[in-house]
Amino acid sequence: MVDRLAPPRLTRLTFHGPLSEDRAARLIHRLTGTDTGTADPAARTTVLDIGCGWGEFMLRLLEATPGATGVGIDLAEDDLARGRANAERRGLAERVHFAHESAVDTTRGPADVVLCFSSSHALTDTEPPHHTAAALRALHRLVKPGGRVLLGEGFWQRPPLAAELSAMWPDASASEFHDLAGLVDLAIAEGFRPAWIESASLDEWEHFESAYQADVEEWLAAHPDHPLAKETRERVDRHRGMWLRGYRGVMGLAYLTLVPVEA
Repeated sequence: MVDRLAPPRLTRLTFHGPLSEDRAARLIHRLTGTDTGTADPAARTTVLDIGCGWGEFMLRLLEATPGATGVGIDLAEDDLARGRANAERRGLAERVHFAHESAVDTTRGPADVVLCFSSSHALTDTEPPHHTAAALRALHRLVKPGGRVLLGEGFWQRPPLAAELSAMWPDASASEFHDLAGLVDLAIAEGFRPAWIESASLDEWEHFESAYQADVEEWLAAHPDHPLAKETRERVDRHRGMWLRGYRGVMGLAYLTLVPVEA
């Protein structure tokens, strides 16, 4: 039996990451060519979304390009179900497929546009700090010549202090990420040119982190004695501490629009 009083999950989030409506619209304008007047809504564009979650950005990209089709890959069935329901409601179900599968060594590509938002880890079993290079090699294989990769990837805005690292996730290390310049250099070394470089703002981070927790925080306030309250409270308090005492203002998220170099 489903517990109707169980904590809700991520209903306040539009995108599963620090991405504003304005930035999402600008990214889509660039990917579709509407920023340069070269957009072709009828283009038979293929889109591959790695670690798609519920695939909101992919769905918006398909809406902007009626001739496009998309495939999203993720291992979170609840998120995939949300994506399928959203696609059905918006008349996109015939143009998108949400696949419950691993992205490691995936054969789903190559595609014209490959999206990878905070999901480089889904492409490789390689451990940090070498996972980013391995993911970029996989992305190069998955994108068609002349296509685009939109990569959302973490970087250090400044070197993290020992106390900040200890407040983050288990085994957090200063070597886990590059700085922004190092991340861009790595993308170039793996066969891309950076057509556009930008990063999430503090406002986008705070909106994401607050929306990530808001449903559960309100649920805890209303159900302090629920059988799940203690475990849930510990989980959200731990996550908030990771953010506020650990990576807030320290870890950034780059949005890189990458073009593969032709062989």
